[in-house]
Amino acid sequence: MESSDFQDFLNSRSSVRSYESDPLTEDEIGYILDCASTAPSAGNLESWDVIVITDEDVKAALAQAAFDQKHVEQAGAIFAVCANYVRSMSRYGERGILYGLEDATIACTYMMLAAHAKKLHSCWTGSFDDEDVREILTLPQHIRPIALLAVGRGHPPVVLTGRMEPGGHVHRDIW
Repeated sequence: MESSDFQDFLNSRSSVRSYESDPLTEDEIGYILDCASTAPSAGNLESWDVIVITDEDVKAALAQAAFDQKHVEQAGAIFAVCANYVRSMSRYGERGILYGLEDATIACTYMMLAAHAKKLHSCWTGSFDDEDVREILTLPQHIRPIALLAVGRGHPPVVLTGRMEPGGHVHRDIW
């Protein structure tokens, strides 16, 4: 892939909050998970886990836990990406908490890009009640939900949102 093709690929992705009701295929889910497993992680510990949700009742409960964000209920699948602190803290102690968060966010990013590569749409959802999500998904205490990634066949916005110029984020040598 040429670098300009990669830039075009990234620029063509957007968050989608309106979906058809059709579920993802097992091949699509498998592809997304396979891509996530290639994500870099601290110490190669892969201190993240994911719950794939396709059950309509569970998606509805998660949508409510996400402050009534309807796309969570509508999407073909939800990938609940979680940090698994036990894996990272086993080697890094307290610093492992940060590494678990980083590992989970990188894996989720790979899932989002994998969905885009499959011509699917996604929306990273980080606004939710952690305890409600924990209860709905019966998460153990050492697991923290980081993102609810909605994936499906969606209706992308007609106009993509503008982005900040890279220079607005960049500092050289010092702040």
